[in-house]
Amino acid sequence: MGFAISFLTFYKDESRIFLTNIVMIKLSIMKKLILLLALLFATVTNSQSQNSKRIPCSTKEYKQFDFWVGNWNVYNTKNKLIGTNKVVKMPNACAIQENWSSTSSPSKGTSYNYYNAKDKTWNQLWIDNSGGSLVLKGSYTNNQMILKSSLQQGKNGKFYNKLTFTKNNDGSVTQVWELRDNNNTLIKELFRGIYKKNNNAK
Repeated sequence: MGFAISFLTFYKDESRIFLTNIVMIKLSIMKKLILLLALLFATVTNSQSQNSKRIPCSTKEYKQFDFWVGNWNVYNTKNKLIGTNKVVKMPNACAIQENWSSTSSPSKGTSYNYYNAKDKTWNQLWIDNSGGSLVLKGSYTNNQMILKSSLQQGKNGKFYNKLTFTKNNDGSVTQVWELRDNNNTLIKELFRGIYKKNNNAK
């Protein structure tokens, strides 16, 4: 009888030790799995960060003006076609190129638009077929790209050019070109166009 009790006691102790060892092994495996997952996550995150650093112009700021990219028919406020505009991202530069052609006048023009990471601004250089040019600087906020020229001296005082591109909910874009004085008072609206995608353009 005494032998049986001793055996049972020994068996219970060994079983307890065996189960404890199994639990410890499982905990060790779980810790290793958690560590492995953490290392994999850190590696992927670091790789994405490095890729973002290696790929030029890949941060979100460079994509703020992408809503203007496309083949467009441009209409006035009476829904009359006034021009076409092919706006493309240039493959050999961190820039967006505009190619404007009026349907109501000989006016044609091109602009180059780019984000300057040093001063965190968007910039546009516009050149048309009459020899005119504009240099503008601004930023993107609340679904609008707002660009302004420096103050210029006119016959009636100083003024600046202001271009506003608004991303509309229906996918269209509204562009407004204004002249304003140094008190930000509107002098004249030179242009208002509504851009609608030309799905037939090549």
